[in-house]
Amino acid sequence: MPGKALTAEVRGVRDGVPVTATAYDGKRAVGTATGRTGSALTVPVPSPRLWSPDDPYLYQLKVTVGRGAKADRVTSYFGMRSIAVEEVDGKKRMVLNGKPYLSMATLDQGFWPDGLHTAPTDQALAYDLKMHKRMGFNSVRKHIKVEPDRWYYWADRLGLMVWQDMPAMNTIAPSEQSQAQYEREMKAMVDQHISSPSIGIWVTFNEGWGQYGGPKVPALAKGWDPSRLIDGASGWNDTGNGDLADIHAYPGPGEPRPDAERAGVIGEYGGLGLAVPGHAWPVQHTYVGVDQEQYTAEYLKLLDKVRQQVACHGNSGAVYTQITDVEGELNGLITYDRKKVKPDVERLRQAHRSLIRAAEDPASMECTG
Repeated sequence: MPGKALTAEVRGVRDGVPVTATAYDGKRAVGTATGRTGSALTVPVPSPRLWSPDDPYLYQLKVTVGRGAKADRVTSYFGMRSIAVEEVDGKKRMVLNGKPYLSMATLDQGFWPDGLHTAPTDQALAYDLKMHKRMGFNSVRKHIKVEPDRWYYWADRLGLMVWQDMPAMNTIAPSEQSQAQYEREMKAMVDQHISSPSIGIWVTFNEGWGQYGGPKVPALAKGWDPSRLIDGASGWNDTGNGDLADIHAYPGPGEPRPDAERAGVIGEYGGLGLAVPGHAWPVQHTYVGVDQEQYTAEYLKLLDKVRQQVACHGNSGAVYTQITDVEGELNGLITYDRKKVKPDVERLRQAHRSLIRAAEDPASMECTG
């Protein structure tokens, strides 16, 4: 169960130095552990307030290394939560803190017209995630990219469950050397962000790009971090591994099917295109010329299909493509320059929140499909 203790480990300091770690609920100390560097500390956190997208509560942490005036001190934060796949109402489903959880996300590629991979400011990083919350999403799939730490800070603080992709190899049959490099970089990604409470899912491969080894890589990720779910293959090359059975379909949504061990999710769907004059890069798309009302209506039609997938098949997640336009794609909910929001934000928020609440009690949902 989550929340009984926090494990803290000081690295980069020689072994044997005295260390103290204290957890705070606001200004109130709730647990302290002492020891020496070279060994992990277990800090008790009794009766914890669990992190979730609806209540992204963060504790504070203070670590002191050494004694007296020469001691080094650092502060940070942490969240307490659990995520798993369990049988609920006869189907395997994602559960957050022991309760059924529907992960409603967008595909977030994190591109910017002035910096490409680099956001112009910290406020810009926060903007995309704040727009997820305004539209009623509770999750975000960070697609084929690892962001700076501040992006995960905002996800932690705002309350968005992150599906974190491993950046893919652009090859069909990677060499042994490429495979080894892939695994080293994936381990570095996991180690760097393992303390972020918002990350709930590691995605090891996407649509077969550079995919190899059958169960090998998902098993490596699970071994490195058993506290999170593993999406072994998002898209069309499922080999039966990991915690999630993931399907892509455009416009979709597809029909994920939970199996004896895994929950079903829609790793990508949607892709409704809309060019906003003066805010569109020069590519062709099908929905050019529709107004906000029609665009919103088309989106909500797809969302109704997602609802049926949840009710009929136990779907535990859906990732809409995508939060913003990028160069060559006009299917974002927001334009590439972040100047225009295409759908009716309030209608999306209400629809998402209604579906997320309904999925908390799967037995109450009616399958009419």
